[in-house]
Amino acid sequence: MRVWTSEQSHYLDELIRLEGRGKADHSCHACGDLDASYHCEDCFSVDLFCCLCMIKFHQNVPLHRVKQWQDGYFHATTLKHLGLRIQLGDHTGQSCRNPKPAREDNFVVINVHGIHEVALDFCCCANAPSHYRQLLRGRFFPSTSTDPRTAATFAVLEHFHLLSFESKVSAYEFYHCLARRSDNTGMKPIKDRYSVFLRIMRQWRNLTSLKRSGRGHDPAGVDATQQGQLAVLCPACPQLGKNVPEDLAHVSSNERWLYSLFLAIDANFRLKRRLMSNDIKDPGLSPGWGYFVEEGQYKTYLCDHADVRQEKSMCVSHNAINMADTKLAKGLAATGVGSVVCAWHDMRLASGVGDLQRGEKYMNMDYIVFSALSAFASTPIVNFSYDIACQWHKKLWRRVSTLPSQLQPNRAHTAFNFFVPKFHIAAHIAACQTNFSFNWTPGVGRTDGEAPERGWADINRVAASTKEMGPGSRHEVLDDHFGDWNWKKVTAFGRVLLRKIKEAVKAKTEHRHALTELEESIKQSDLGVASLTNWTNEVLAWELDHSNPNLFESRVTATTQAAVRLELLMQDAQDLEDRFSVSLHSDVTPSILISTGLDIEHTQQRLRADNGSLGQHATNEQQTKILARSNSLQCRIEAWTKIQVLYMPSVSQLRATNATGLNHTPSDDEESGCPRSRPNSVKPEDFQLLFPSDICSYAPCDPKLLHIEWSLRFAQANDALDECRSHIRLHHQLLRFKSQHLRGQCANTRARKTVQAVDDRLVLSHDKYLCARSALVCLSRHVDHVRWDRGLQPLKKTDLRPIGDLGGQTLGTAIMPWIWLTHGISSHDSEGLQDTLRVEWCKARARHNRWQEEIQLLLVKMQHVLAFLAWEARQWDERATLRMVERSEYAEGLITYANRQAAIRCGLSASFSGMWRDVGALVSAGLDYGAEGEQDDGPSIDRPSIDEPPHEDLDGVD
Repeated sequence: MRVWTSEQSHYLDELIRLEGRGKADHSCHACGDLDASYHCEDCFSVDLFCCLCMIKFHQNVPLHRVKQWQDGYFHATTLKHLGLRIQLGDHTGQSCRNPKPAREDNFVVINVHGIHEVALDFCCCANAPSHYRQLLRGRFFPSTSTDPRTAATFAVLEHFHLLSFESKVSAYEFYHCLARRSDNTGMKPIKDRYSVFLRIMRQWRNLTSLKRSGRGHDPAGVDATQQGQLAVLCPACPQLGKNVPEDLAHVSSNERWLYSLFLAIDANFRLKRRLMSNDIKDPGLSPGWGYFVEEGQYKTYLCDHADVRQEKSMCVSHNAINMADTKLAKGLAATGVGSVVCAWHDMRLASGVGDLQRGEKYMNMDYIVFSALSAFASTPIVNFSYDIACQWHKKLWRRVSTLPSQLQPNRAHTAFNFFVPKFHIAAHIAACQTNFSFNWTPGVGRTDGEAPERGWADINRVAASTKEMGPGSRHEVLDDHFGDWNWKKVTAFGRVLLRKIKEAVKAKTEHRHALTELEESIKQSDLGVASLTNWTNEVLAWELDHSNPNLFESRVTATTQAAVRLELLMQDAQDLEDRFSVSLHSDVTPSILISTGLDIEHTQQRLRADNGSLGQHATNEQQTKILARSNSLQCRIEAWTKIQVLYMPSVSQLRATNATGLNHTPSDDEESGCPRSRPNSVKPEDFQLLFPSDICSYAPCDPKLLHIEWSLRFAQANDALDECRSHIRLHHQLLRFKSQHLRGQCANTRARKTVQAVDDRLVLSHDKYLCARSALVCLSRHVDHVRWDRGLQPLKKTDLRPIGDLGGQTLGTAIMPWIWLTHGISSHDSEGLQDTLRVEWCKARARHNRWQEEIQLLLVKMQHVLAFLAWEARQWDERATLRMVERSEYAEGLITYANRQAAIRCGLSASFSGMWRDVGALVSAGLDYGAEGEQDDGPSIDRPSIDEPPHEDLDGVD
């Protein structure tokens, strides 16, 4: 840039020079006429020409922009003004004997350079084609088939078509850009043809999709088009009869997973449509032929089942999902779209998209999913990925029985598996994180299930323009963008699959070494060898049948506060029965005293937090509620302290001397943000309860009370830690849902209140943990408990972040917060160690196996891509002569187009084969023994197969 800056002024001089006539000789460059005052903006030459020469040289380029030198500068003029006439018809080099000007000799052509008014003549000779055919043969697309007065060039339509795919520019913006290119001053009004351009572009989209799908070659014609026939198919997914055999009976049970179909389901609430127009005013030109389901049958099914109530989710993460049912639908015909895509390759499936009327209801999603699945009959295994799969699958088959018969799958020949995407699964309960995990289930490779999210990022940019469209126009625009997305994926298969298999070979080797090292360390003892054998048998049994014990779940669980309270009460009862101790109160035992005190402490924390959130302008009702809670708390404290002095007499003297500062206070770096008690305050929420942990360093205390508080505080800390994890997961899911799906002040305000409520709960849980841990630190000096702090570490605010959150660090330097690495502490170290080793070995084995499967799947998918491209090439070869036409030029067009499409498939196949020629050697060099000690001789690149995946793993997703 510094080099250019030194020449900046010279660049500017040349641009200004072009504003003039250039050379001193101002005669016509062609004939030498001295009256040369015209030059062309779009021709390569900048020389001057006379009027006659300008017309002569622009007979075949009649849409160039010309200017006339007048009054000391160039004025914009038109070739029509100079006398140029465009003659349509087959009159190359000759004049038409019977020309007919367009109506009022006023024809408008929309071109890449701008909007032109031209003088255009139709041919009216005998046997001349109709006017719209003459325009089409001149590469002008007419606005109507009867007496057209406007047309758009094929060049501008192709230009806008590709530009809309890449930049998502709207037709309104593009058209007005053309208008400004014609006149950027506003002094010469441009004829408004915006609505005409919209209609032409819609017809162009429809025709190009029909042409590219081979409908023009079908003797049955356009009307015989079947549902989903205009969609660009995934060449890597198992397409029976295309890239895999019609019958897979010869495939062994151990290899059937290589022919699995991976489907990812999701909804998008940005792709709304306002309640404007209707199916009668704006009918679709390709109803159900592309990616959207056929609207008539779909709406009929929804109306027939409108009274079906959807059950609420029982999983914690679905509180955010259930918010979709409360979304405002006022003024909207569609609140969003539901979609099913290929989970490996992120490609839209035929008949796999449908409008949502109000939220993400099961009946909408069921119809969409099984409409897409109907094209994959007899697929041996179908793997569903859905962020609410744990709830969606429960009564799925009961709901499927109500679908139209043609959409109901054959469950006798197909196995169905259900998963939660890797990024979403962290927000689910613990049971879901193992039972629906891609990481721990065999036969899925490194699938992450997040494919829809990447597709939404691309299509969301057209949401602003499509929400104002009618139903037919919107479906066609979205179908068009989905088709382009799929085609770009097809052309990228070569480099994407190559990159993926290189990564997989490297990762598989690394994980194999890690697994080997872990197994060797375990085998150093006889107990380890026996344990490893048992674990192997158990994990194989669980992989075959999930009803067996799950080895990925920790079996040493943290003690809960409720369980400890029950155990202490039972111990009190036993001691009284055996006369080992005497209760100083008829109703309150020592354990009840301490546990009740902990409840009062928690009530104080909540009251301080709620009182602090009132602000300066609290209403009378709010103040009344706080005061009532404060009075109730005061009564509880008075009753509790009367019993406390029976078991802890020293507290009377401490309170009489106004001893303060005895409470254990967390350090500044562990501050939770919850308001602290004020030592000199007389409010009940600030009253010092003086637990044994508070006074044990200053006054004598019954050892039994110390042990009781230790047990309860230890359980309280674990409970608080579980609450923190749950609140963090829910907070993360709510923010993600709000960012992706909610728009508008009203919806965002309600969502912010929900998020704030979760934040407040997290602060309280954090404060509860800090208080419990501070008490444990004090008690640990007086009771015999060691190494307890390995699982109850200091909890800072920076630790309260979800899995995958880098905390402002890079992926290579970030450390996962310790709260996600704790599975509970056993009272027996040997049991806890064995449990930890078992879980870690299962995970290491699973990671290695998934990468090994990834290599096998990638090899199979490479084979399938090549087989599918070969099948498509054969299809186009057959279409070349499939339709018989009378006119030779039409027949030649059919053959030529079919040959070109077949050549494209052959070219892609040759390109991919060249990229993959060294894959076999790459995989062979990286092969080692499988996870169970058997040689991995999976599929090679030379055998036939299916499937590609642009399924980049998200940061932090394992």
